[in-house]
This record gives sequence, structure tokens and C-alpha cells, in this order.
Amino acid sequence: MKDRVRRNSATEQNMNIDNEIREKITQYASLDKVAITNRIKQLDEEWDIERVLEVNMSSIALTGVALSAFHHRRWLVLPAIVLGFFAQHAIQGWCPPLPLFRRLGYRTRAEIDKEKYALKVLRGDFNEVGGAGEKNSEAVFAAVTRN
Repeated sequence: MKDRVRRNSATEQNMNIDNEIREKITQYASLDKVAITNRIKQLDEEWDIERVLEVNMSSIALTGVALSAFHHRRWLVLPAIVLGFFAQHAIQGWCPPLPLFRRLGYRTRAEIDKEKYALKVLRGDFNEVGGAGEKNSEAVFAAVTRN
């Protein structure tokens, strides 16, 4: 498994997310192309776990800097801790807030894309794509970039 976040998440959390993806695909399999397209647009807007961590940790770090400027320098410990978490996440794919955000249902970009491309298959985006070859490269590119 290449996904460091999934590797460092509880098996139960990964299974819950996979089951939700499976349920969504099953739900949309019986719906029309307009509904599938709307869901794909929702997925394009969904925040992945990396974005959530970046915004969360940046907000906490900026709060610590502001508090240190207006109250006391001891607040600088807050951004120092957060930067440590950022480094830990960059190196290991895990940091203390990760389990909480996974429990809240935040997914990796790969998990979001798994649902997105399954919906594209259901919508028929890949029907015109044949075998490999230079002729089909444009059809493949068009299919994977279609909204």
C-alpha cells in the first residue's frame, strides 16, 4: 500500500471509508448521467485529508504567533509543536490530529479519486477508449479529464 495516510490509519477507519465509497458507487449506479456528473463535481470540491491538516495546523500556528505578539512569548511553543507535527506527517505520513480527522471522514486524494473514476466508468466516460496506442492517447486523456 503506497498511501502513507492509509497505512498509518486504523484498519477500521480505512474499511469504513472503503465501504462508504462502495455504497456511493452502488447508489449512483442506478442514477442518470446528470446525477453522476453532479456527484463528480462534489468530489472535485471535497477537501482531502492533506488540505484539512494544512489549514488546521496553519491556523493553530498563526494563532500561536499572534498570541505571542500580543500577550506573551510563551505562546511560540504552539507553532513549534505544530511545525513538529507537520514534519512528522511529511516524514511518516502520521501526526497526532490524523486519527481524529480520519474518524470525521476526511479522505485521501486517492480515496476521493477512486470514487470519482468509478463514477466516470459508470457514466461511460471510458467507453470510447480502446486498446493501447498513440491513436488512443487523446481519447484516454479526454476521458480522465472530463468533468
